[in-house]
Amino acid sequence: MLGIMQDWPLTVNKILEHANTIHSDREIVTRRVEGNIVRTTYADLFNTSKQVSNALKDLNIGMGDRVATLGWNSERHMASWYGTMGIGAILHTINPRLHPEQIAWIANHAEDKVLIFDKTFLPIVEAIKDHLLTVKTFVIYADADTMPENSLGAIAFDIWVDGRSTECRWGDFPEETACGLCYTSGTTGNPKGVLYSHRSNVLHTLITMSKDAMGMGAADSVMPVVPMFHANAWGLALSCPATGANMVMPGAQMDGASIYELLDTEKVSITAAVPTVWLMLLNYLQENDLKLPYLNRVLIGGSAIPEKILRAFEEDYEVDVVHAWGMTETSPLGTLGSLPPHLIKADIDTRMKQKLKQGRPPFGVELKIVDDAGKTLPRDGRTSGKLMVRGPAIASGYFKGDGGDVLCDEGFFDTGDVANIDQYGTMTITDRAKDVIKSGGEWISSIDIENIAVGHPKVANAAAIGIYHPKWDERPLLVIQPAPGEKPSKEEVLKSLEGKIAKWWTPDDVAFVDEIPLGATGKINKLALRETFKDYKLPTA
Repeated sequence: MLGIMQDWPLTVNKILEHANTIHSDREIVTRRVEGNIVRTTYADLFNTSKQVSNALKDLNIGMGDRVATLGWNSERHMASWYGTMGIGAILHTINPRLHPEQIAWIANHAEDKVLIFDKTFLPIVEAIKDHLLTVKTFVIYADADTMPENSLGAIAFDIWVDGRSTECRWGDFPEETACGLCYTSGTTGNPKGVLYSHRSNVLHTLITMSKDAMGMGAADSVMPVVPMFHANAWGLALSCPATGANMVMPGAQMDGASIYELLDTEKVSITAAVPTVWLMLLNYLQENDLKLPYLNRVLIGGSAIPEKILRAFEEDYEVDVVHAWGMTETSPLGTLGSLPPHLIKADIDTRMKQKLKQGRPPFGVELKIVDDAGKTLPRDGRTSGKLMVRGPAIASGYFKGDGGDVLCDEGFFDTGDVANIDQYGTMTITDRAKDVIKSGGEWISSIDIENIAVGHPKVANAAAIGIYHPKWDERPLLVIQPAPGEKPSKEEVLKSLEGKIAKWWTPDDVAFVDEIPLGATGKINKLALRETFKDYKLPTA
């Protein structure tokens, strides 16, 4: 027997339709790449998105066709999203921080037909235009006055949509229809495409809206600093219209001063970004003796949060920090670090220790850890194993079948992370499987070493990698990027680790570099570091 309920397909267009009907006057504030501030509403976004749909239909773009963007966070970029997805086409966000050759490869693999981009990225697009085999139409986010000269035959976005009808039928297709395409960063080979469905994106949106997740409401002002090309700005480009929260879009300017200006003038209550952004903001706040009177919650993900950033927000500025973990394949939210009930009134050090962990999965995400044989390991907070995940917004494979079968017999996806889970469901990442240091048959957590080292006042960034050792197979080398104007010694750095990690985890040596390489998503590029230090000889070898 089946239930007798209405068939209401979970398609993304319903999110913006709801925003237009219920929250039409709520604002989207955008800092354009030219620096000026533009104010629009969800009603404006709805109308512009419909115009984008009609512009695409005039190019014969329809169900299943891919439309690519290279864009900063803006109301124009969002209109491209909803205008594409509403007619059943697939919105493909491309990360502009990838190498140009990878950008061309991704666009060709996706068979993108249209490329819409910010003029910041015009040099990249012009450099690869002859290698873009399927793109036939180029559109630049600009108006007649700000449109740059180009060799692409591109049209300005505002001219492209101006005067078009705001009437266009959206939806009217199954909720399993493909909706968005986002590629992994490809640090270990060619990037692989994650193909979201309308259903998965809507369910992920509902997941993000819970109190212990992002927890925004119509009275909030939310600033997604995390780019829209990072797995839908962690879903905020969908959950903000769904709740009616104001959106503040920082565009291309992500320095401390620019971020603070918007946080303050727009009374932002919730914001989200990777740790490097918040480090710049905190430095700016401290240098200028500023406060954050309106900010209530900061979501931090992308890489492990250093304790000094966590404590600064919580103790100096009374801002609740939620540490989040996820990946492109999880849409992306997997766990969030809101405090479990039994620790809400714990002392500050206990709470900080808990918040440094990656957190607990919301409803809709299942986690488990397994050993190399696939046997489920205990949830004791100590035993580490491969982190497996499943749920309605988790990838079951990659676009065009790349990577083959990626699910285990029970339907779990292998995240590539090594983690433990405690009795309350709190998950802690101890390493990436490819980055774990195996010394004498035992695992050493590079993440734990890095998090402690980066807390040293003379250290800007730190990375631990495994170096060949004739006796132990591998031993850790700690690579340090000094803070500006500082010259930490090897002895100072190693002393900061004493008593905080197992003695046998202590790095055998410390190397200093001008800058630690970062990947396209802002994470430490361990692959590049291992290549740089492949011939390094440890003093203990």
